[in-house]
Amino acid sequence: MNTNDPSDGGTDGPNDDQDGTDDGLTEEVSHEEAEELIQEIERRRSLQGVAAVAVAAIGVLFSVFQLFLAARSFSFTVWLPIVDNWNVSLQLLQANAIHVSFALVLTFLLFPASMGDGIVARNLGRIVPTASRRLGEQNLITRALESARAAARWAVIDPDRERVTPFDLLCIGASVLSAIYFLTEFDEIRSMRAFGLQSGRAITEVYTFLQPVLGGVPFVSEYSYAMALGAIGVLLVLEATRRTLGLPLMIIVATFIVYARWGYLINSGTPFLGLLAVSELTWPDIVQNLWYNTENGVFGIPVTVSVSFIYIFILFGSFLEMSGAGQWFIDLAYAATGDRKGGPAKASILASGFMGTISGSSIANTVTTGAFTIPLMKRSGYSPEFSGAVESSASSGGQILPPVMGAAAFLMVQYTATPFADIIILATIPAIVFFFGVWVMVHLKAVEEGIGGVEDADTVPLWSHLKRGWFYLVPIGLLLYYLIIERLSVSRSAWFTLVALVALIALVSAYSEETRGRLLGIFAAIVGVELASYVYAGVPVTGLVTGAGGAGLPAGEAIDFVVSRIEWYAMLAGALTLLSRPNLEAPLLELNPTIKSTADSIGDRTGRDLGSSQPFRLGTFVVKSMDEGARTAVPVVIAVAAAGIIPGVISVSGLGPNLTSLLIALSGGSIVIMLVVTAVASIILGMGMPTTVTYIILISMLATPLVEFGIPLLAAHLFILYFGVIADITPPVAVAAYAASGVAKSDPFETGVKAFSLSLNKAIVPFAFVLVPGIVLLREKENAAELPIREQYRVVGFSDLMELSYSVPEILIPVVGVFLGVIALGATVIGTLYTGANRLERAGFALSSLLLMAPGLLSTAVFDLLGFVGVTASADALLLDLSLRGIGLVLFVGLAAKNRQDATAPGEINQPTVDGTGR
Repeated sequence: MNTNDPSDGGTDGPNDDQDGTDDGLTEEVSHEEAEELIQEIERRRSLQGVAAVAVAAIGVLFSVFQLFLAARSFSFTVWLPIVDNWNVSLQLLQANAIHVSFALVLTFLLFPASMGDGIVARNLGRIVPTASRRLGEQNLITRALESARAAARWAVIDPDRERVTPFDLLCIGASVLSAIYFLTEFDEIRSMRAFGLQSGRAITEVYTFLQPVLGGVPFVSEYSYAMALGAIGVLLVLEATRRTLGLPLMIIVATFIVYARWGYLINSGTPFLGLLAVSELTWPDIVQNLWYNTENGVFGIPVTVSVSFIYIFILFGSFLEMSGAGQWFIDLAYAATGDRKGGPAKASILASGFMGTISGSSIANTVTTGAFTIPLMKRSGYSPEFSGAVESSASSGGQILPPVMGAAAFLMVQYTATPFADIIILATIPAIVFFFGVWVMVHLKAVEEGIGGVEDADTVPLWSHLKRGWFYLVPIGLLLYYLIIERLSVSRSAWFTLVALVALIALVSAYSEETRGRLLGIFAAIVGVELASYVYAGVPVTGLVTGAGGAGLPAGEAIDFVVSRIEWYAMLAGALTLLSRPNLEAPLLELNPTIKSTADSIGDRTGRDLGSSQPFRLGTFVVKSMDEGARTAVPVVIAVAAAGIIPGVISVSGLGPNLTSLLIALSGGSIVIMLVVTAVASIILGMGMPTTVTYIILISMLATPLVEFGIPLLAAHLFILYFGVIADITPPVAVAAYAASGVAKSDPFETGVKAFSLSLNKAIVPFAFVLVPGIVLLREKENAAELPIREQYRVVGFSDLMELSYSVPEILIPVVGVFLGVIALGATVIGTLYTGANRLERAGFALSSLLLMAPGLLSTAVFDLLGFVGVTASADALLLDLSLRGIGLVLFVGLAAKNRQDATAPGEINQPTVDGTGR
């Protein structure tokens, strides 16, 4: 294979040294190194000892709490040994508050307040040296300042990311105190909703011992205990936002809070800016709406969605990853495409798409998948920058790829009141177009560089690989079945799929040639005993043992009960089989390396060989999956809690309608300008921030103006989501691309530039589907003129597809045009189709790409320009759209034919593939 030379960006000849030792490009990245890189990028602590155990215990408890909510909603029973069972019934606000409190506690444990390298820490650190130079080291003031600096460092700073500071403990205590208040004093909270925060008890009434000390302090006597807790809670969310998501987002959120308090000072008579003037609000008004409200604010819709949908899907992804599915999907991708032209890069695209089902994080997806794919891409001949760009570009697409997608997709369900099954249908074609576009570009790059596939040693046969791990596909199929066929809610679908996944792993863990008879016998015995218990006593065996039996059930009804719990019986059968053969080796299952290392670590501490105990490894798999799920969810929960403040401020201040009027006025009535402004705002705001945050902020401000222009509501939301995703690979703050550069050992900025160019179709496709909604399978309702503007479109059905007069011009032709346009875009960016294209040809491919993908963008821009100069023009929109696509097709076919002719012309030397197959 050709090996890339990083010094000049070219490729070495076939006779050059291929052992990879001369340039270090093939250096593998271990699982531990990948995890360390993620922790470094996210600035997480690496805790040991008691602190590590505390984090794991709280994380597991967080996951258990969410599992109870998923299984039983807000009313459930907790079984407590010895004492009576604990019946829990929560209100939505209480559930949301506990959810956020868990995330806050884990944030203050996992993320340091400061590592001593920030602006504030650096400037404060200069005080002592300055005093020492001017006053002398032994001066009393210098020594006092030095002592104060040492105390501050001990209390706040954690330079090595390895210890929990006193300031962290203080924040944790305040977070727990807030959660306790929501649980124990909910009647008071209800009362304050009607009478205001000031109607609550004073601080000195709650803590009477403070009366002699703080009774005369203005704040303490002026505000209620609820007000103090609410203000502290908002500050804790801001601090957690700074730690997990960075200072810029914290400043943005804090600015909105300041605006809510003093926005009334804006003169309403000022042109444009006067539209931002709001009525005066007091601090109690603001805190009540931001902290004690489930419609807006910290515990508003975003956190509600996190409680109901997001966390359980993150947990599902964690279980799937810990089961070993991640590596299996990567190997599957290489088995399917590894031997083709540019095979490693194509396998990287597939693997990243598969991993998108597991991880909604661009960074985690990039690093975990890239640790394996990037070295192979570099070894095959792709440059380090291009290898990192491919991985980060494809990994960023995980958030838009059904069926799981990212957290923002679940928010879309709630904000648009659309079933998740419809969101899947809506997002499928654009997601396929994106991954197809990246595939085309890496193929054309392979054509340009003469890059072939990977060696046989790096792949496994496809059929044997499928036979070995086919069960990893079962949870994905079950999830789609529950969502699309059964039309269950998102949380119930995820819960049933998660239980089935654990049951499946338990069965596979216990299966071998030696134990399959025993496993089947135990499973049959469990089912038989349970069925008999239902037939004769009408209750399961557990109920029969506790004396809860009664009249028996008919056989058919009893079978229905047993079938509905079949995964629990499978789980029990697998566990019992493993207990009978604890040292069994599971030939089909390869759990995530983290599971074995955790089991081995516990075994070393206890002096026992637990790493080889299959029952212990199965238990470790369950516990570790819940722990990792909680850790993954923490930044997401903090993000939605912080971002919820912004729509909360917009709502309480009455800014929404004014903001819509301002944006429409600034756009001059041009839909193109409005779309471009939205796209640019999404990219700028999304740089360095989670897509979820970008989505929440922008739909609060921009979704309504877009809909006012006649864009379908779902298309507008998907448009904002796409550009929020693009921000992850857009310089200068391309977090996913920079993560990939850490694995690829490449230049971060150049990697980001290449990643953006590879994802360019992701920036054009949104313009295509907002102007032609048929691309995302949306159709205007027959009675649209009689409906509110937000309800005028629906997802197409089978009958719509059979209506050829509609589906051919509105769906088929635009979709085909988008796919052809992606190929033309690839030729534009890479500069190669069959052979190299000159600048004029690349310009022609670029024009054909735009005409094929989004002709409406060009025609609408022209009509808007004519309107600005006072010229009125009109045309049949559908006829014009089809005509421009036809022109684009003719131009593309002509350029492609010429390029192919150039490639086969006498004297044209084509670069051969490494294996000579030409694939």
